[in-house]
Amino acid sequence: MANWDAIVIGLGGAGSAAAYHLARSGCRVLGIDQYPAVHPFGSSHGKTRIIRQAYFEDVAYVPLLRRAYELWNQLEQSSEQKLYHRTGLIELGPANGVVIPGVLRSAAEHGLEVQQLSIAEVQRRWPGIVGREDWLAVIEQNAGYLNVEACVRSHLQQAELASATLRHAQAVRSWRVDGNAVTVTTDHGVECAGRLVIAGGPWSASLLGPIGVPLQVLRKHQYWYSPEQSGYRQSDGFPCFFHETPNGYYYGFPSIDDAGVKVARHSGGTKIAGPTLEGGVDDEDRSLVERFVDNYLPGVGSRLTAQLGCYYTVTKDENFIVDLHPDHEQVVIVAGLSGHGFKFTSVLGELASQLAIDGSTTLETSFLGIGRFKS
Repeated sequence: MANWDAIVIGLGGAGSAAAYHLARSGCRVLGIDQYPAVHPFGSSHGKTRIIRQAYFEDVAYVPLLRRAYELWNQLEQSSEQKLYHRTGLIELGPANGVVIPGVLRSAAEHGLEVQQLSIAEVQRRWPGIVGREDWLAVIEQNAGYLNVEACVRSHLQQAELASATLRHAQAVRSWRVDGNAVTVTTDHGVECAGRLVIAGGPWSASLLGPIGVPLQVLRKHQYWYSPEQSGYRQSDGFPCFFHETPNGYYYGFPSIDDAGVKVARHSGGTKIAGPTLEGGVDDEDRSLVERFVDNYLPGVGSRLTAQLGCYYTVTKDENFIVDLHPDHEQVVIVAGLSGHGFKFTSVLGELASQLAIDGSTTLETSFLGIGRFKS
């Protein structure tokens, strides 16, 4: 006899949302995480994450993003917390590159409002942003950032208000399927449920075992700089930004507090076997970021105020995995968010809940299925 209707392993961005949506659906939910709530050891920390709808990666994500926006708004209302900040997002790059054509394609196909600008127009509006003369830029006004820790905390709090039981600082040792039930062994004992959701972030590979889907963990870094010139604060109207440069993709946020402007490299990363508590530093990565800042955000300077590490868990095609386990229909997998998944976590939690309860989703997610890796 199952003690729980569903167990969720991992209570970061996606797992906290899954626990919330399952509990809200009336399920008896147990959530388990090996670290304290809203911890800085995985992928869901660092103050801010960009959220946008004109998705250059793949137009198929746009319906998920529309639902994600709705769910973030609902979470703000229920938690009485400000989670989403609409600053706008300026994206710059070659006209024949990846980002600008992809943004325009998503906007055209889904009727999203974006404005195309020349680099001269960008520099008139935001003198602190520089781009190459032969580039183009697109501003998406209905974009901005999420307060990442506040989002996770709100999902956890609302899950508990919906009667979920959440256990932190409790490691999962193993899990197995026994007939129609799933048994999870932790360092505190054994729990049994009808369904299991695995949302382990960079620990997903060790939790999932051999399912034929390689998941590469990358150690990444986030940097904050105290601007040397004015105009970079959110209160100045400075937007979030994303650049496609000859040296890769870079992104960042306006200064929202005394830490200053946050900048990070979306490209690159150090391949590692799995996450560790020792994040370390990466002198080459910092050098590349500061070269980017010098070239494209010249008023920011190089006065580093803070630095944090985090992880990308990357699939071969850099698209997520949201699906039932190939061998166990009782097990739902949300993994491989590939460094662009946090903005989706509100809807990923809803999708995981639907898969666990109904075995299907109300939105199109076949492009995120495990089967794509077998073809």
